Amino acid sequence: MKIGLAQLNFHVGNFEDNTAKIIRVLEEGKKVRADLMVFPELSVCGYPPMDLLEREDFIQKCEQFILQIAGHCQDISAIIGGPERNPNREGKNLYNAAYFLSQGKVSKTIHKSLLPTYDIFDEYRYFEPNSSFELLDFQGKKIALTICEDLWDQQEFETDFGKGHLYTMSPMEELSKHHPDVIINIAASPYSYHREVEKKEIFTSKARTYQLPLFMVNQIGGQTELIFEGGSLVVDQSGQIVDQLSFFQESVRYYELDDLKNDGGREDEEDLIQHVHKALVLGVKDYFCKLGFTRATLGLSGGIDSAVSLAIASQALQPKNLTALLLPSQFSSEHSIDDSVKLAENLGISYEIISIQSIVDAFTKTLRPFFKDHPEDITEENIQARVRAVLLMAFCNKFGYILLNTSNKSEAAVGYSTLYGDMAGGLSILGDVYKTDVYNLARFINNEREIIPEHIINKPPSAELKPDQKDTDSLPDYALLDQILYRFIELQRSPEKIIKEGFSPELVRQIIQLINANEYKRYQAPPIIRISSKAFGSGRRMPLVARYDFLTADPET
Repeated sequence: MKIGLAQLNFHVGNFEDNTAKIIRVLEEGKKVRADLMVFPELSVCGYPPMDLLEREDFIQKCEQFILQIAGHCQDISAIIGGPERNPNREGKNLYNAAYFLSQGKVSKTIHKSLLPTYDIFDEYRYFEPNSSFELLDFQGKKIALTICEDLWDQQEFETDFGKGHLYTMSPMEELSKHHPDVIINIAASPYSYHREVEKKEIFTSKARTYQLPLFMVNQIGGQTELIFEGGSLVVDQSGQIVDQLSFFQESVRYYELDDLKNDGGREDEEDLIQHVHKALVLGVKDYFCKLGFTRATLGLSGGIDSAVSLAIASQALQPKNLTALLLPSQFSSEHSIDDSVKLAENLGISYEIISIQSIVDAFTKTLRPFFKDHPEDITEENIQARVRAVLLMAFCNKFGYILLNTSNKSEAAVGYSTLYGDMAGGLSILGDVYKTDVYNLARFINNEREIIPEHIINKPPSAELKPDQKDTDSLPDYALLDQILYRFIELQRSPEKIIKEGFSPELVRQIIQLINANEYKRYQAPPIIRISSKAFGSGRRMPLVARYDFLTADPET
């Protein structure tokens, strides 16, 4: 049996393009005499469709296009993902289904059993879990057909409650009772730099445990904040990886089930920061492409965040579609302007320089009678940031740009940003990237030649909103700050545990208080491209109005 894995980039709700892409690959599969083409989870409608699944017209479209695809499965069979109605009166209206298409019709459907409801996932909101387990018979082989999370039953968790497994039931254990010959898993598994190794281990261990070859196909592409990296896998029955498809790009490959062998064709391993860079570029590119936008702008300050953001946007959107605005005030250093100009010229991006000082002075003069004898403070600093946002948005409105936000995760965590100022934007490129990794990205971007001026990378970070200002005036060194943030946000460790790891109790308390106090800002932030296991946004749901103190709740602190 020749099996083809089709790792493709789908678009939520774009049935015409998704279907055309699937049919094109089916026709290509026929030319190489493939027997079975396998496509990712919910490939017909795109993942995640969210509350579109609650619309009757959306489900009718899914059914219509599934039948259209089935009509092309005359000399080839296919497995595709899509929702299926639940005919029972009890339970949710839909199943998350794998459709087996053969001889021009839907021959069988298999339903997803484990419906994730953690992090960005909310599948139990829409789908009824499967409770009956059967194999798919095809060309004399018994296929254990599973959908994404169905092979993740043994993933471990560790919280303050203790350690354990997330699920109490194993779909593969149930399917193994029927003696399958091969495992096929269709997935829509979003990228997280924390979980690359874990993903491989999950699939290799399943193949090894059940002594079965395993095929996993994952989609690629950006869908708002989510990035799907692909990296589809073929594993032999001993748990050895036979092949891994490309990361962050479409790919179709074919395999003989009875002759699986590693031909050495796999790409060289890439390091973490290279994958993060590819993920961010893909996220920006697909956000614009799938929304039908082409042009963007951002405020180029001479700092590391806007520099890295511009370099990523340049690769995603092409320099001709970008315009950078340099918006200096009286506190902007001359080298910040020079560095910004050099960066824009290195990238071949057009730029404009607009001094904001006269506008800031006008605000100051207007407010003086009301502020009277109150000393200058952060209010005046924020006016500068908000003036810049007004000018940036004016360019967006006039010329049809999307404003790219350049704030990083470290700043967002502790509120070191101005609401309606530098937090403005239609998409946040670095909102899930800690400051220390922003520097790593800059060095990666400069790997072959200097794109980002070295002075930007080497100078102390500063918002330049008052004389001789540095980030360390208000924050600890980012190398220290990011370690505490990572433990509290991603690992969800208590203050007590973080302090026991050797961090200053006063510093831990200060940082956690800042995180909690600035939740209201993050509620109003633009969509953030997600690269971690716990990004701000839909994957981290904290109440905005709550009276819970992480510090007093921890009896030992």
